[in-house]
Amino acid sequence: MEVREAIILAGGLGTRLQSEVANLPKCMAPINDHPFLFYLIRHLQHQGIERFIFSLGYLSTHAANYISTLLQDDAYTLVTEPYPLGTGGAVQLAMQQVQGKDVWVLNGDSICMVSLEQLLQSHIKHSATCTLALVPMHNFDRYGVVSIDNMNRITGFQEKKWQEYGLINAGIYLMEVEAFQSFAWPEKFSLENDYLQKYYASTPMYGYNENAYFLDIGIPEDYYRAQRELPLQISL
Repeated sequence: MEVREAIILAGGLGTRLQSEVANLPKCMAPINDHPFLFYLIRHLQHQGIERFIFSLGYLSTHAANYISTLLQDDAYTLVTEPYPLGTGGAVQLAMQQVQGKDVWVLNGDSICMVSLEQLLQSHIKHSATCTLALVPMHNFDRYGVVSIDNMNRITGFQEKKWQEYGLINAGIYLMEVEAFQSFAWPEKFSLENDYLQKYYASTPMYGYNENAYFLDIGIPEDYYRAQRELPLQISL
């Protein structure tokens, strides 16, 4: 795979998980014998990711200390937000450490088993500046829906509401660094609202749709599901 760098957004507070996971950043929520971050890193390594840039924030030392035990020094870089910068600000800060032309950007509190190689090929085919991993979901109200045309170009984002079926944003992006940095971003902004939803019509932004396993540990119900499912999904 040609793009082997990934930014992991691992600074989340995890407000809805505080009842189950207190005093830890969400990415460090324990899943059986390991933090959630362990499973995410292992999954990405299996798919060819070799260098990680971790964007840290809330209680960052917990994640930083753990990462130092899991990865070699030359395999990762830590970037810590001075204060919450929003998802866009966190990406912008972390991108300063990217070495290549493109970079994977992933949420540190969800995991999706899409083929990164296939997503990359779609990204190249369409000369995209940003490609989103999309997964189909049934009977949900927790996520917004992403619309694409027959060429997989993104045509719209719908707000969260009850849906019988739709494609959701799986929290994996392949982004062209220079294209993203060409915008005059403020220090603090939302990747979803201020970039994706604002510029999808005017930039080559595409979706890659795959019926893949997806899990977001943001609520207790899915955190408990992770305890049962993740050790079976990820080869350790």
